[in-house]
Amino acid sequence: MAAGAAQDVPETRTPREIRVIMVGLVITMLLAMLDNLIVGTAMPTIVGDLGGAEHLSWVVTSYTLATAASTPIWGKLGDLYGRKGTFIISIVIFLVGSALAGLSQTMGELIGFRALQGLGAGGLMVGVMSIMGALVPPRDRGKYQGMFAGVMAIAMIGGPLVGGFITDHLNWHWTFYINIPLGAVALLVVTATLHLPKLRSNARIDYLGAALLTVGITALVLITTWGGQQYDWASGQILGLAVLAVVTLVGFVLTERRAEEPMLPLGLFRNRNFTLVSVIGFLVGFTMFGSVTFLPLYQQSVQGASATNSGLLLMPMMLGMLVVSLAVGQAITRTGRYRIYPILGTGVMAGGALLLSTLGTDTTRFTSSVYMVVLGAGMGFLMQVTMLVAQNSVELKDMGVASSTATLFRTIGGSFGVALFGALFTNRVTATMTDLGVSGGKEQTAQLTPSVLKTLPAAFQNAYHHAVSNGIHSVFLWGAVVSVVGIAAAVFLKEVPLRGAGNASGATADAGEGSATELAGAH
Repeated sequence: MAAGAAQDVPETRTPREIRVIMVGLVITMLLAMLDNLIVGTAMPTIVGDLGGAEHLSWVVTSYTLATAASTPIWGKLGDLYGRKGTFIISIVIFLVGSALAGLSQTMGELIGFRALQGLGAGGLMVGVMSIMGALVPPRDRGKYQGMFAGVMAIAMIGGPLVGGFITDHLNWHWTFYINIPLGAVALLVVTATLHLPKLRSNARIDYLGAALLTVGITALVLITTWGGQQYDWASGQILGLAVLAVVTLVGFVLTERRAEEPMLPLGLFRNRNFTLVSVIGFLVGFTMFGSVTFLPLYQQSVQGASATNSGLLLMPMMLGMLVVSLAVGQAITRTGRYRIYPILGTGVMAGGALLLSTLGTDTTRFTSSVYMVVLGAGMGFLMQVTMLVAQNSVELKDMGVASSTATLFRTIGGSFGVALFGALFTNRVTATMTDLGVSGGKEQTAQLTPSVLKTLPAAFQNAYHHAVSNGIHSVFLWGAVVSVVGIAAAVFLKEVPLRGAGNASGATADAGEGSATELAGAH
């Protein structure tokens, strides 16, 4: 067992070998990020073809639930049984789910196959990040992680464009089939070029912990998906889900304290940096997904932008995030220091949210684009640094768990952000319409598209523009408050030296330390 544990120490690889492996990892991450964006554009056509509009939300919800619930499980399985094998299995499941979703003939089939697809997707992001953590020392990881920020920008901008093109010129089935050639290339590259030690643990899988965590996460996601939309926040359904979430998550904590090989080792949270970056990741997801949801609505409804190229509306924010993320990655690789960037990032993000809270009916597109660049820059300081600090805070044997936990906190933060900001936005819009003496209840304004708005009387349009601007003001004002909480968390981060620091002696010391920790942690 000692020999097997020692094998888990990362092997030295040339930059060229890493770049080749990165091709497969980048394509896989692109798959994970593109899917929902492409499918979202095609949903009206899919509903028109398959019917079942009343089940429309479940096409997205089933995928999201399966992804969120499986994320921590994939991370732990990779730590126990080898990251390459579990990563390949997750890609295969995702591709099978994509093929079956494309073949769907009913809405029920599509919902089920989307859940299967989401199950595989939960392992894609975690696999990419944990394999990166196993291949590249933290000190050198920044220059590669900037590539993933670029992939996110491409996905956010290109996803709706590709989805629109496929829907208009092919048919909606190809929104799923397009994953297959991309996934096949990723599968071939990963299988041929990625060589990691084969692990085989004798530890028992923590089935009870996995079940409790899955139920708890599912309840949380359903609360944020249904709350204020399908059910009132004070309804029995939402309160029941809240009780279920609390009971199962408390049970999960108690189970993990006694488990031989816990699904999520609670001892990780004794590390101050790991806990703090988990909080920061939650807040980044909270603010980022809220922005992505409501900015296009403002630009289309108030500024009259076209909905056809909706992905392009977010380009200023994505460019700001991309440029800063690349620069920060290079700086971390060069200096080995990172603590300043989360502080700067949360501060700049708060400033960007505060600027966006000033958007009004007469704000120009240029001005709003500048504000979006500021918000994107703040996210650029944070996106990859949070993952880097989380991975640097744990031993190599827990790399998968660290990666999945960081991803999970960001995902849950996004779910809460969209839900709470959505409730805040809707209430403010409705209240403003009422104050201006224009009838426009929740049902009417929720179904109001930009094209329909243009056909309504000028007085209604003017009132609605003011209402949306007020809603945006509330959303981003609270977004700034949330970001200030992130500043407080970032200030308490410790500057822990990154493993694999540039010189030879440091690398040797780190390798020795890695071997010792692996031997000590082997079961």
